[in-house]
Amino acid sequence: MTSIALLGLAVAAALPGQGPPARAAAQLPEAPGRDVTQRACGSTCHRPDMLMGSGRTRDQWTSVVNSMVSRGAKATEPELVQIINYLATNFGPNYSPAAARMPVNGATTASNERPPRGITGRGPGPLGAGAADSHVVDNAGADRGKAVYDAECNSCHGVKARGGNEALPANQRGPDLVRSLLVLHDRYASDLGPFLEKGHPMRSGKSTTTLTKQQIGDLAHFLHQRVYYTLRSGPELHVQNVLVGDPKAGAAYFNGEGRCSSCHSVTGDLARIGSRYDPPTMQMKVLFPRTVAFGRGNRPAPSSAKPITVAVTLPSGEKVQGTLDKLDDFNVSLRDAEGEYRSFAITPGTKVVKNDPVEIHNEMLDKYTDKNIHDVVAYLESLK
Repeated sequence: MTSIALLGLAVAAALPGQGPPARAAAQLPEAPGRDVTQRACGSTCHRPDMLMGSGRTRDQWTSVVNSMVSRGAKATEPELVQIINYLATNFGPNYSPAAARMPVNGATTASNERPPRGITGRGPGPLGAGAADSHVVDNAGADRGKAVYDAECNSCHGVKARGGNEALPANQRGPDLVRSLLVLHDRYASDLGPFLEKGHPMRSGKSTTTLTKQQIGDLAHFLHQRVYYTLRSGPELHVQNVLVGDPKAGAAYFNGEGRCSSCHSVTGDLARIGSRYDPPTMQMKVLFPRTVAFGRGNRPAPSSAKPITVAVTLPSGEKVQGTLDKLDDFNVSLRDAEGEYRSFAITPGTKVVKNDPVEIHNEMLDKYTDKNIHDVVAYLESLK
């Protein structure tokens, strides 16, 4: 079994010395999966109290683990399943870091008590999840914003801000605000405010110029809450039935505009794929082929994504190629065909060519519509 540092939970021991007693080192709570988490993750990078610094949903923890894997960390699929289960169970969205550090009879204890209400979508956490300037949602403001949205906006943009009814003429339906670049770039109405202040028709017939700054700010909180709920599986967005597309339209998109058939074959690598994965896993693999995904029941779905390779041409003319280890603005490292580790400084005379076989999936994220995705998943699910 491979057991390589994933998150790196180094437990620091208290050093003897004079003065007040040192605070006891944080310990991961005893629960199923603790040992494999400690073993696979506990050697180099992060202390347990860093993991215990915030709570996350299962999908958020899965994203954190995916991020570590994408940066080169390795563990077996069963280990990843156990680690994610352990983190999601013990450090879930209701986990309170403050309560976990409250002394009880002089000892440090862990707790899953609900943290103070009021915020959603924090900025960068101890593991680096989230943008540095993330919009921190005020839930009370989001509730007020929802009231404004329901009264004035949902007839065009949909009840969940995911766009209006596609059966309506284009000029009568509003766009998906969760995927709107204006909303995604917005921070505390920085972009939304100027847009609404220019005048936009509302359900009541009034213009958005009649909204107060408070109402616009509340709308910003509501829309960012919808974005976070979508990205991080909010209370209304647990996976249910994703088979809502048209298989025939999916086949047409697969073989046509989507260009899927240029790399994949329904009689080759995708043969009988509908019997290999459940629909949610299949949808995740279509969109993000390098992520950790799970198959029917709790069986892990192995990744079939080909490794990223890189070719390095040195100033001397020597060419070295292999599987990419790390690449940044200053250095590139790889393992060649013999498995030997090679690392090079990137100088003006060094040429680096990276080849990611699934990069097209990243490019298509800006081109897919929800309908395209649902249709393709329905088509692939039919391939039994």
